[in-house]
Amino acid sequence: MSLLDRLFSQLEEEVPADAGHIRLVVGLGNPGAEYEGTRHNIGFDLVERMAKSRDLKWNRERKFRAKTASAGSSMILAKPLTFMNLSGNAVARLCKFYKLKHDQILVVYDDVDLPIGRMRFRASGSAGGHNGIKSLIEYLGTNEFPRLKLGIGAAEHPGGMVNHVLGKFSAEEVRELEKVLAIAEDGVNCALSAGLPAAMNQYN
Repeated sequence: MSLLDRLFSQLEEEVPADAGHIRLVVGLGNPGAEYEGTRHNIGFDLVERMAKSRDLKWNRERKFRAKTASAGSSMILAKPLTFMNLSGNAVARLCKFYKLKHDQILVVYDDVDLPIGRMRFRASGSAGGHNGIKSLIEYLGTNEFPRLKLGIGAAEHPGGMVNHVLGKFSAEEVRELEKVLAIAEDGVNCALSAGLPAAMNQYN
C-alpha cells in the first residue's frame, strides 16, 4: 500500500455514492489576496457566490489541502489551496474521502478560448492548455469528468498569457462578469438538481 493510500485509509468515511449525481463542485484558482479578482480565479468566484447564496461557511481542511463549504455530504463546494498547477492533488483527496466517482465532480474554471460572458458545460475533454485541468487529469487518471468553462477572453498580445490570466478584470469586464456568474450559478444548480445533460441543453 502506498503512502497516499495509507493516508486515505485513515481519512475515509462511509458515505453512499449515487453514480451520476454531482456532489462536489470545485472552483479552480490560486489562494491568497494577491490573486483575488484575477481572471484565473473565476472558478473561485463562482463557488464563493454559491456558498454565499446558501449561507454556507468556508472551512480550511488540511487533510484535503482545500477550503470546503457544505450543508452535508450530498453537496460539497471546494477551493483547492494547492495553487492552480497542483489542483488535482486536492480534488483526488476529496474524491477518495467522499468515495466519489469522476462523474460526480463538476470543475469550474477559466477558459481563454471563450469570450467574457460565455460559458460552456462539458462532460469530458482535454486540458486545452489549462494547467489546473492538466493536474486533475494526472491525479484522477482520466479526463472523463464534468466541467464548466467560463470565458475570460484571449490575451491581447502573443506570449502575454501569464499576465492575462493573472491580471484583474477591467471595470467593464466586471459588470459583464456579474451577469455571467449569476447565470453560471443557475446552470450549476440545474446540473445539481436535474443532471449535467439538462444543464448542457439549457445553458450551453
